[in-house]
Order: sequence, then structure tokens, then C-alpha cells
Amino acid sequence: MIPTLSRRRLLQTAAAAVAVLPLVTPDSAYAGTSIQRDTLEAFADTVVPGAKRFAGDRIVAGATAGPGAVDAGAWLLYNDPDVGLAVAIPGLVAAINAEAAAYALTHRTLLDVRVPPFVALDFDARTAVVGQLLRGSGVVQLLWYAVAAMAMLAFHTAGHLDTAAAVRAGHPGLAWLGFPLPDPDGIWRFPDFSYRQELAALHPLTTNTGNPA
Repeated sequence: MIPTLSRRRLLQTAAAAVAVLPLVTPDSAYAGTSIQRDTLEAFADTVVPGAKRFAGDRIVAGATAGPGAVDAGAWLLYNDPDVGLAVAIPGLVAAINAEAAAYALTHRTLLDVRVPPFVALDFDARTAVVGQLLRGSGVVQLLWYAVAAMAMLAFHTAGHLDTAAAVRAGHPGLAWLGFPLPDPDGIWRFPDFSYRQELAALHPLTTNTGNPA
């Protein structure tokens, strides 16, 4: 668990994860993409859950119907150069799996060693682990908030994609939310007033793109 900002504690969690993760070997029945991707996608699915993508999906817990953060491209957003999170992914994954292993130990839960510890947990246990990581304050918690926010941004905004292109391509999150299509030139103009009436007169110097002069 990571209740406070402690370099020693962070190293301890990383070491604990290193002790657990080698149990996931290439010769095992683990059919995921990678420990890092599968752990972070399971984390994202805990924040914005979705339906299983196929029978036997171990990454997506299937806690709800419809698409979730994984379908929406959370892994791509985590690795987007503009986000700058990629360099921290190995440490984040180690900490998540260490926390999951600690949770399993304290709750006497037997983990399937063919998958990363966090992936081996059910949805309720994953939720408890994510809640523990987000609890508290300080720089470490801010980092976890950012990781959780990336899952939400991937689903609600397609943050790793051009918005107009994402909507037109049927991005799972935007489609699920009913995000409207832009005009042919890629601009949203919203010709109907939200309150069905004009609340203020348009400033005479407003440009044709809606910006003040």
C-alpha cells in the first residue's frame, strides 16, 4: 500500500512486484499482450468499466454493458508522447501489481499466477486496490489521479485522437455518449440554442469561427 509519499515505500512495492511477476512465464497459459499493457488496461477498466470483448477476456472484468476505457484506447493514451507518462509505466505497473499481491495476501485470496496479480483479481478487489492507490495526498497520489484520469479521458474525449476524426470513425466512448458529428469542415457550430432562445446578442466583432476579435 502507498499511503504517503515515500521513496522507500515505492521501492518496496516495486521489489514486491518483481518477486511476483516472474511467475508469469512465456510457457504459461497467460495469453495477454504484455504485463505492462494488461495491468494498465485492467486498471483503466476498473476506472471506466466495459463489457468483455470476448469469452474468457481476463483484462476486462465485464462489470457493465457497453464499451469501456480499454475499447476507447486507454493504452494508446497512456503511451501518447504528448502525455509523457510512458517513462513511468514500468514503475506504475510494478506498484499496481505489488498492491494487488498485498491485497490478495491480506484477504487470503489465491491468485492465478498465469496472469499479473492485478489482472487475477475480480472487479470488486480491483476496485479496492485502485481506491487504496488513490487514497491520501501528495505527489504519488497525484500521479495515480493522472493515471485514472487518462482512462476517463480516453473514453469521454478520445484524447489521443483528433476529435472530429474520432467521432466520424465511431470511437466507442464518443459513440456511447452520443457525441454529435461536426459539420463537414470539422467544426461544431450547434445552430440550436441550448435554452431554445438566444440569451445574448452576438458581439459585432465576433469572427466567423465564433472567436472574439
